[in-house]
Amino acid sequence: MLTGNQNKFKEGRLTLSEFGYDLRLLRGEKIEIQAENLEEIAKHSLERISINDPRPIISEESGLFIERYGGFPGPYSSYTLRKIGLTGILKLMEGAEDRRAYYKSVIALKQGCDLRLFQGSVWGRISQEPRGEGGFGYDPIFIPDEGDGRTFGEMTIDEKNTISHRARAFRMLGAWLKSNPAR
Repeated sequence: MLTGNQNKFKEGRLTLSEFGYDLRLLRGEKIEIQAENLEEIAKHSLERISINDPRPIISEESGLFIERYGGFPGPYSSYTLRKIGLTGILKLMEGAEDRRAYYKSVIALKQGCDLRLFQGSVWGRISQEPRGEGGFGYDPIFIPDEGDGRTFGEMTIDEKNTISHRARAFRMLGAWLKSNPAR
């Protein structure tokens, strides 16, 4: 997996292990463009990869999409988090009744010249305040609909991976790899 984010790697590795795969962290130059959708960003990362490796290589992009703001921050989630943080997002949401949001993950897989995309999403809402020390990114303010009222930040990695956007995308990838073994 081509990433600089250890948390994404850990979640992906844990999920792919369910299919008998041992995900490895790949060091190399990842060229990440700014674009309006995650699919374009994930594809571009692998189309321009500077690593010559015959094994399958993956890149994962994800974002938090807030309904009230037309999907913002979406593909700009990392930048937004760095600039205004959780506090800034909660300030934007002050007084908002509509707190619906979803997380989306897109995984690009490159095998030789073949490039495929796998995606997962999970709907929920933005909490009133950060809760929990687990997870990363927006996890302390995202309450998944399929959960028990806790934020992703209040869940263990195993609990989060039962319903998360990233785990869903990795499960789709794992199932595809099982039914399409490398030649």
